[in-house]
Amino acid sequence: MGIRPGRGPLTASAAGAGLLLALVAPTTAAHASTAAQLRTDQVGYLPTDTKIAYLMTGAAVSGETWKVVDAAGSTVASGTVTTTSRGSWNSAYRDVYPIDFSKVTASGSYRVVVSGAVGVTSDTFRVETAAALYGSLVTNGVTFYQNQRDGKNVIPGALGRTPSHLNDASATVYKTPAFIPNSDGGTGDQISGNLVPIAGAPKVDVEGGWFDAGDYLKFTFTAAYADDLLYSSALALGHSAPASLTAEAAYGGSWLNQMWNPKTKTLYLQVGIGAGNETTYYGDHDLWRLPQADDSDTAKTDYYAAAHRPVFEAAAPGAKIDPDVVGRVAAAFALAARSDAAAGDTSGATTELADATSLYAMANTSPSGTLESALPSAYYPESIWHDAMELAATEIARAQQALGDPSSTSLPYLKQAATWASDYIAKDSGNDTLNLYDVSALAHADLAAAITAAGSPSGLAVSKATLIANLKSQVASAAKTSAADIFREGGDYTNFDVDSHTFGFISTEALYQHASGDTEFAAFAGEQRDWLLGGNAWGTSFVVGEGTTFPDCMGSQIPNLLGSTNGHSPIDSGAVVNGPNGTANFTGGLGSLQSGMKSCERDSFTAFTGHGGEYVDDVRSWQSSEPALDMTGSAILAGALQESLG
Repeated sequence: MGIRPGRGPLTASAAGAGLLLALVAPTTAAHASTAAQLRTDQVGYLPTDTKIAYLMTGAAVSGETWKVVDAAGSTVASGTVTTTSRGSWNSAYRDVYPIDFSKVTASGSYRVVVSGAVGVTSDTFRVETAAALYGSLVTNGVTFYQNQRDGKNVIPGALGRTPSHLNDASATVYKTPAFIPNSDGGTGDQISGNLVPIAGAPKVDVEGGWFDAGDYLKFTFTAAYADDLLYSSALALGHSAPASLTAEAAYGGSWLNQMWNPKTKTLYLQVGIGAGNETTYYGDHDLWRLPQADDSDTAKTDYYAAAHRPVFEAAAPGAKIDPDVVGRVAAAFALAARSDAAAGDTSGATTELADATSLYAMANTSPSGTLESALPSAYYPESIWHDAMELAATEIARAQQALGDPSSTSLPYLKQAATWASDYIAKDSGNDTLNLYDVSALAHADLAAAITAAGSPSGLAVSKATLIANLKSQVASAAKTSAADIFREGGDYTNFDVDSHTFGFISTEALYQHASGDTEFAAFAGEQRDWLLGGNAWGTSFVVGEGTTFPDCMGSQIPNLLGSTNGHSPIDSGAVVNGPNGTANFTGGLGSLQSGMKSCERDSFTAFTGHGGEYVDDVRSWQSSEPALDMTGSAILAGALQESLG
């Protein structure tokens, strides 16, 4: 939902800084090889899963046979490929045949082999437990977050990270800049004129935190959402949560604490600018470098982009703040309090809860105009806020319950959460599902649990049954889309954020199952995982390090400059990219390599462009191959929640 050019180095600003856009037409599927393809989930399946392989052919086939062989080469299942195609994917792959091998349930490694006029063998995959299958999404996802760390407390890891942006410890706060409109009238990211410091504003310590995506900007909006996901994942797993997951959630929370000053009632919105004014100074997206180079960058044009990164306020000190960012950050504080309480740290939990309530009270719940999420807002164009306030009020109530406060203490926040939930269902429901822009699924599930913990008090604006029904409707809508798709994808792969949405479907199914006990959509959740991990037209996993084929030329500076870019170690394990996107978003080609980029572009996926969707694994392709906090966080949450089902 929404185009976010702030994630990519090839924005209008980068082009303005001298990047030449090359009109390179992609190879069309009609001119590509029509060799048969066999797609499976390249990671694995649960023993109870419906297991479908997809045979893609250039023309109708009949009489083909299939077998599943184990690691020793023994056949464990076999059959005849159906003659009923699910339809044409593109002009080169006119038929897609499903092969159902669900009867393979024993743990182990397997391949599917098709014989006849068409001969093709799948990648190796496993049949394994939920802990093994979903656990790697959690642990590898945390590794990505560790690789995204900024400041002095980086973790070297496989990519050899070193401390960066230490100058952020004493940053100048600037007035909100004006942005030059795009040619189409929309908000651009180029700044009009010079940045102006806020007179009398003290220097602030914003060192640390996570880089938002493939760039080095740090946003409170996305960091808070990411922290909500990490804490929710750790709480869902309980004692089974990896120590690294809880530690990384705490790391993100510590930076959010730096972004909120409860004494002056000031919330800082972001660190850095994507673009400059393109005449006297540049922004982050105009440079391709390792982050540790920035503090010593003395170029005049790079003053704000690198060595002296600006900080901006969400609102003036003491002024009301747009409710969406408030809700997300307050929820993160309250989730931290729940985590501290569960660990026996009552003092820490009390402090975090106080931060949550103090920020929550600053929300402007009668907003007008554009909701402030980032500068410019076009980077993350948010349009709803009831869901975020529902999540914040819910988590505050649950934190109070975790600290042993009587239900009368948590009841006011419980009532407010129910009101926000009712408003969401009446005004916003049906427009989106769990992803960066809609946290209602998390809020509904936790609110239902909080209502139960409070003894199901009367007088709430929404009932537990209504919350569960709305969760079901979100899953059911995606399941309906999935049923009509050749590869059973429930999301829109002609638009941004399909991978994030799809992991969101997996999470929402688990949240609904936990809340209701209904397993109606369990098979749907498995189909979504299969699509994300290789059972798609492109034959690739969209998670780095998961499966046989995965992104290895991402639009991200650190792995591009420190990683192998060939699929071998070192890699940015756990990173989730956007995935396929609408072909129109690639109009005009990808442009030339930005100065400093390591060339690793791939073109092997163009043969599989179809149904309006295109996928490019290329350092220049922010449209499809840039990773981000929210995308990877969605994989962590999906893995944790599915694993927690047992």
